[in-house]
Amino acid sequence: MLNNLQERTRKSLEGRDPAHDFQHVMRVYKNAELIGRREGADMEILLAASLLHDLVVYPKGSAKTSRSADDSADMAEKWLCGRGYPQDKIDKICYCIRTHSYSKRLIPVTLEGKVLQDADRLDALGAIGIARTFSVSGSESRTFYNPGDPFWKSGRELDDNEWTLDHFYKKLLRLKKSMHTKTAIGMAQERTKFMEQFVRQLKKEI
Repeated sequence: MLNNLQERTRKSLEGRDPAHDFQHVMRVYKNAELIGRREGADMEILLAASLLHDLVVYPKGSAKTSRSADDSADMAEKWLCGRGYPQDKIDKICYCIRTHSYSKRLIPVTLEGKVLQDADRLDALGAIGIARTFSVSGSESRTFYNPGDPFWKSGRELDDNEWTLDHFYKKLLRLKKSMHTKTAIGMAQERTKFMEQFVRQLKKEI
């Protein structure tokens, strides 16, 4: 069943931007698998939710951005109903999807929901997180950094719709504090250190 969902997801996401494409889904899937097995999650629920968590993604800055998770869950429910999944499992899978989004500021109550949220946020960190950040920024023609205060020394208001590096300070370098599971906390700390090293190197080069 997971193989069928994976193949349908792959086809559904063809042509998607590199920050939210099928490879993103599979990285989240692998993160969730690693974390979930260590933390004792229901893997059937977790892995299905991981494959289906980003079926719908609206552009950053869109008025619909906060609807991405709900619309993904609605689409996932239709897919799962069509494949004969029991309703109680569908409800658990869709709950994980609805609560995983960073923009919704929700804390899932189920372990599977917590693990999916951790797994998705981990893909915003480390080397791949840097790559995804600049990929999105390039597609939106966003400047790399504020030339007057690149590294937020003045305490000015951060604007990651205008400056890419502001997104590091506004969100990415803070994500490690939002992790729920012990496994994800360790992974987030390692990836955050790499990003901090990147910022230091960027400072030297600028």
